[in-house]
Amino acid sequence: MRRERPRVLAVSSGGGHWVQLLRLRAAFKNADVVWVTVDAGYRFDVAEDRFHVVPDATRWDRARLAMLLVKMFWLVVRERPDVVVSTGAAVGYAAIRIGKALGARTMWIDSIANAEELSMSGRKALGTADVCLTQWPHVATDEGPLYRGAVL
Repeated sequence: MRRERPRVLAVSSGGGHWVQLLRLRAAFKNADVVWVTVDAGYRFDVAEDRFHVVPDATRWDRARLAMLLVKMFWLVVRERPDVVVSTGAAVGYAAIRIGKALGARTMWIDSIANAEELSMSGRKALGTADVCLTQWPHVATDEGPLYRGAVL
């Protein structure tokens, strides 16, 4: 069954990544948005939309990373997004990988804080995401990430 509006899975970790993801809200106005982050306290920011919390994880904590991957996999299977958009970090990379594997279009927007080089998660997403953006022209390359302006 085809939906009338595309479903966007908007994913980020906390802090500045979440703030930057929220700044994309206007771009999602004609979509059914499902927000995913690591802090239940952010539910207030998107009270009108569906909202999920996943474990925060780093490469140094393999147990939490495994929990994140399992929860993200089931979330993507259940929500069946048409598009996955992330501003980072590990939680966003996990969503990009899983979303792409399950047929979603994917977009990584590296944090504006990464002014000298693409983040580690961004470098990993570069090989997976359909679109990978940087907000700094000197970080962009012909192979990616692309620079299309400081969007956030």
